[in-house]
Amino acid sequence: MDPATTAPDDAAKEIAVRPAAQADESLKVKPRPKSGEIPLEFTYFPSDDGTDENLLILLHGLGDTHVPFAKLGKSLKLPQTATLALRAPEQIPYLDEQAFQWYPSFDDLGEFLQNPNPTSAVDALVRTLEYLIDKCSWSANRIHLLGFAQGGTVAAETGLRWWSRHRSTSQSSKSPLATIVTISGALLSYPTTASKCPTPVLVFHRQPSGSSGLPATALAAFRKGYTDVREVKVAGGEGMPRSRDEWENVMRFWSDRLSRRAPGGSGLYEVLTGV
Repeated sequence: MDPATTAPDDAAKEIAVRPAAQADESLKVKPRPKSGEIPLEFTYFPSDDGTDENLLILLHGLGDTHVPFAKLGKSLKLPQTATLALRAPEQIPYLDEQAFQWYPSFDDLGEFLQNPNPTSAVDALVRTLEYLIDKCSWSANRIHLLGFAQGGTVAAETGLRWWSRHRSTSQSSKSPLATIVTISGALLSYPTTASKCPTPVLVFHRQPSGSSGLPATALAAFRKGYTDVREVKVAGGEGMPRSRDEWENVMRFWSDRLSRRAPGGSGLYEVLTGV
């Protein structure tokens, strides 16, 4: 996988804020996650500005590690946003290099599985979310997922699992996740529940379809499971967003959902782009 860690520096500089409806009394600086408590290897960076109001969890693609995505998350420089890059749990068989997969992807002959099962990866990510909420003082509605290809699939499947598990809870900290951005990662399941997940989803993909393309049925599956699905389709290329214009699509999506605490913690603000 091409890590494509080019960050939208100019777009990030144009982010502004506006007052939000409610203040959040959670901790300004969240406890750092502890190695061994999360069931996956990870790299964590607190927010550069000293206020951990949002958490962006980054999930790499097939054959990669979390390292380039940790660098990407930090380079995005999102206001009041900590980042957590997770490494997939399984090393790809028969490869000596550091190349990981979120779930079994190949058969004994090295061919791609036709019907892979992401359950084990979703289980691990749900346990990670439970830990972050119970032990690190995060709320689910401040947690954003960004995944590329296989990582995007895991992010989208986890959003549905989380909603199914917690939609009847009275705990505000375990409300639906804030947002999901999946870059060329489709759902492997086809949701059938009558109660759709309210987490906003951005589906970023490229046309014409290539190795970074999505199947023709992908958007229909997302809209069966989620109430708010936005599509960004760009022409040509491969992999992650690279240019400022491509990243601007993602930044605009986040601008509606990222939160910002006012100086002194006296209020909560929403993040806006200045374009």
